[in-house]
Amino acid sequence: MDFDLIVLGSGPGGYVAAIRASQLGLKTAIVERESLGGICLNWGCIPTKALLKSAQVFEYLNHASDYGISVKDHSADFNAMVKRSRDVAGGMSKGVEFLMKKNKIEVIMGTGKLKAAGKLEVTDDKGKTKEVTAKNIIVATGARSRELPHIKQDGKKIIGYREAMTLPKQPKKLVVMGSGAIGSEFAHFYQAIGTEVTLIEYMDNIVPVEDEEVSKQLARSFKKTGMTIMTGTEVTDVKTTAKGCTVSYKDKKGEGKIECDIVLSAVGVVANIENIGLEDVGVATDKGKIMVNDHYETNIPGIYAIGDCVPGQALAHVASAEGIICVEKIAGQDPEPLDYGNIPGCTYCSPEVASVGMTEKAAKEAGHDIKVGKFPFSASGKAKAAGHSDGFVKLIFDAKYGELLGGHMIGYNVTEMIAELVAVRKLETTGHELIKTVHPHPTMSEAVMEAAAAAYDEVIHL
Repeated sequence: MDFDLIVLGSGPGGYVAAIRASQLGLKTAIVERESLGGICLNWGCIPTKALLKSAQVFEYLNHASDYGISVKDHSADFNAMVKRSRDVAGGMSKGVEFLMKKNKIEVIMGTGKLKAAGKLEVTDDKGKTKEVTAKNIIVATGARSRELPHIKQDGKKIIGYREAMTLPKQPKKLVVMGSGAIGSEFAHFYQAIGTEVTLIEYMDNIVPVEDEEVSKQLARSFKKTGMTIMTGTEVTDVKTTAKGCTVSYKDKKGEGKIECDIVLSAVGVVANIENIGLEDVGVATDKGKIMVNDHYETNIPGIYAIGDCVPGQALAHVASAEGIICVEKIAGQDPEPLDYGNIPGCTYCSPEVASVGMTEKAAKEAGHDIKVGKFPFSASGKAKAAGHSDGFVKLIFDAKYGELLGGHMIGYNVTEMIAELVAVRKLETTGHELIKTVHPHPTMSEAVMEAAAAAYDEVIHL
């Protein structure tokens, strides 16, 4: 065998798995057809955060007078924002390249295809093929933007997240289909820099996986910026012309049409499992995902899969955690299986959304007798001083045992705060212990302690 391990795909699942494998003494190679770092680093998590930071700075300038500062003649330079975002992504990709060299991981550029257990064929950009072998192969091929059957993306007028990051010019009017993390983040970005945005969601609430109170708060905050929110609405057709798009929709009131320049389809992702040899080798799949056990081995010994191409949340940090568990098992360790009920989810619009565990509705449906505590940022000194008083922290406890069943936050910087609740749940900390954990003042994080206190009728600042 050429290697102990070959990883197919270099996203946050693949490259993390490769590094951990190298640390554990495995001779490792990684196969990548495009850019090191995968979609997350090059076309997802990182460049979108760069765009959102530009939007935040522009919003600060628009509201500078609220902070006692006079700013004149400022404008949003869309192309410069896009360039900065691409530069950030490019720098991060070079960082992964450095990590591969540092950890003595061989990088093989090309498209990989499974030929058998332990065998991978790689075709480079010139069409030249070579076969590489390894005792173990991890498939980490990620996912791409999902297309609705009746609304095909053309990359020009009907676009996915990738094109949304690199449009040649800022659209005047944008329709965003789907209000999950991707849709909500892009809707916020474009609205913040002056585009007229309509956000359409098929479900009854935007960010539908979140707690209902969080969804309603985000809708209120978005509407305050002038964004149009349409929930319980189905996009039935999109007609394109050289000038723009006509979006046909259906809701409870009937049918209607919206004219816009661009339609962004953000209705989820689909795993990249086609044309990589799964069928030839006999790897089992179901509903577009590769089936694996608790340590990510497929039904074929020696072939593993992690990340967006397996069941579970399609999140970068989930892929990384799966990669580490998978590799540690390959190396002979006995890692603890991943707890998918304690995975934080974050949406980086403004206000930010972050959550972990059960929603209030899910906790009740599961039969829990619950205590709910909520603390609004309007009562937070730090939030008021920062000029960001929208939102709240909401905690759901099991009334009998004090277990934190779920935590839900919406507000400024809450994506940095959610890790406390993930740790609390991991450590099985009770509500009373959280109340007695001294939080620094003044901080946004005090709201966590106050929300816990509110659940037990001990809240001080409400």
